[in-house]
Amino acid sequence: MINRKQLITKYVEFFKRKRHKEIPNVSLVPENDPTVLFTTAGMHPLVPYLIGQPHPLGRRLCNAQKCIRTQDIEEVGDTTHHTFFEMLGKWSLGDYWKKEAIQLTFDFHTKVLNIPIERYAVSVFKGDKNASKDTESAKIWESIGISKERIAFLPKSENWWGPAGKKGPCGPSTEMFYWKPNNIKPPKKFDPNNENWVEIGNDVLMEYNKDKKGNYNPAKQKNIDFGGGVERTTTILNGLEDDYLGDTFKPIIEKIEKLSGKKYGKDKGQTRAMRIIADHIKASVFIIADGITPSNTEQGYVLRRLIRRAIMYGKELGITESNSKIAEFVFKIYDDYKHLQKNKKKILEEIRNEEEKFDKVLTKGTHVAAKIFNKKIISGEKFSKLMQSDKKEEILKKVFRNKKGKKDYSIKEFNISKKDIDNATITGKEAFYLYQSFGYPLELIIELARSRLLLIDFEGYMEEFEKHRTLSRTASVGRFKSGLADASEQTTRLHTATHLLLEALRTVLKDKNILQKGSNITPERLRLDFSFPRKLTEKELKEVEDLVNAQIQKSCEVSREEMSPEQARKKGALGVFDEKYGEKVSVYTISEFSKEICAGPHVKNVCELGHFKIKKEESSSAGVRRIKAVLE
Repeated sequence: MINRKQLITKYVEFFKRKRHKEIPNVSLVPENDPTVLFTTAGMHPLVPYLIGQPHPLGRRLCNAQKCIRTQDIEEVGDTTHHTFFEMLGKWSLGDYWKKEAIQLTFDFHTKVLNIPIERYAVSVFKGDKNASKDTESAKIWESIGISKERIAFLPKSENWWGPAGKKGPCGPSTEMFYWKPNNIKPPKKFDPNNENWVEIGNDVLMEYNKDKKGNYNPAKQKNIDFGGGVERTTTILNGLEDDYLGDTFKPIIEKIEKLSGKKYGKDKGQTRAMRIIADHIKASVFIIADGITPSNTEQGYVLRRLIRRAIMYGKELGITESNSKIAEFVFKIYDDYKHLQKNKKKILEEIRNEEEKFDKVLTKGTHVAAKIFNKKIISGEKFSKLMQSDKKEEILKKVFRNKKGKKDYSIKEFNISKKDIDNATITGKEAFYLYQSFGYPLELIIELARSRLLLIDFEGYMEEFEKHRTLSRTASVGRFKSGLADASEQTTRLHTATHLLLEALRTVLKDKNILQKGSNITPERLRLDFSFPRKLTEKELKEVEDLVNAQIQKSCEVSREEMSPEQARKKGALGVFDEKYGEKVSVYTISEFSKEICAGPHVKNVCELGHFKIKKEESSSAGVRRIKAVLE
């Protein structure tokens, strides 16, 4: 048996022996990158280095990184999908290439984890009009003992990564698979569509650079990016077929069983609900630990959605106690995360507070919901037949599309008439009203509708949702068209200006305790959140603006040095000196004015910035102010 701590230790120690440096496990909230809400993979913090910026620890890196992915929220409930997970990663930044990358991954899997080669298979890129077939990787796999029958060539949808933005580094990938069942002999030929083959790793081979015109050009710096899920790997190595029975979930599941009086695995629906609760509470604990609180925008909206979904499914299981009781076990499983233990009280309070808010919302909206759901249902027999149809989603989409076009939209094959549908449909406007006015999550509206044998006009709901300006975008969609991920010229200029702005605030306000609390940069503007207790006066804002422009006019060079965090502290560099830093950091200096630890892209000389203009100053949260500014 191997647990998560042992797997991570084995992984990091192996790659350290192979001259890789361990990099820190960073925050779930990305620094300076507006393209996503959360850190979604181990490579996310490394984007600037993938496009050529030197990393202070060198060209060979490794770590285990905590991640959040929200595009799979609807999939959570099966044995493998998770909102929060840990990812093993290794990187070559222009150092070794395909042969050594594949050999290293194979050696770790077969020599360290002792995975038998007879249970091992791989996939490689089959090629398309933009990039050639990856026969090189296939030949390497053959040379180390993988038979041709166990190598599958797959399309770009399966074996390709990137770019992170509209342009930048990208390339094919080669994925590793493990034959899961213990009681069935692995077939000689690898079939990627056979669910018994489970992916356990993925080497991304970044050999291309996509330009603005959409062309794929050979990359000047070729990179390797390996990713492997901790939860999935430990599940497989321990002979299990369900991640929720592994050490990262089982204690949480057992607490849910105790609180609900239900048995995991006995009933399909109840088991799914238990998995959702366990997943969402774990993810919520980690998100709160990184400074996010429930709200109706951005990361806060995702957090609110997770907590409220967990509450909803808890009610379905008959759980009457607070989910904070379940959250207690997250701290026990992940006792190696110091920031969890440090913020435990706050995390549990936030979960309880959100439960109280949601309870009030549900109570307030009950009478409104009762009126909306007081519709005439389609007969149970007709509804059941429709819901069991393999073409259910296709049929319902067609129904509502025809409805808007004022055509005949009866479903004759199920003996359902136009009147049946009219009487039994929750309209898009009604569903959105419950969401907007009372905070009913869409999942709850769906469950209420299904339990009453009613239909919902999903397309109508989404139309209403899009009509209203909202920032509740998930990480799978992204928030802006670009950001530091593509390191555009304008983004780089604005990022450098943020350094000048922060130091100008500390100087004008005569407060050296002012620190950056967050930033968000697009090609159009910069946004800086900083610690300060009050609104700035017009005079102060003008002085800050003038000071930044005065520094720009001095045409000072921006210099970069590599040093230890302790050396950076002694030299007066700004930074939050905690466990997030590795052995070495990059320190950027602008004359005698600004010295700051940073990983983002910078101009070579501040004369490139142009004229700095503050557009708005406002409150961000308690004790934190926000400035939005542009370069003209």
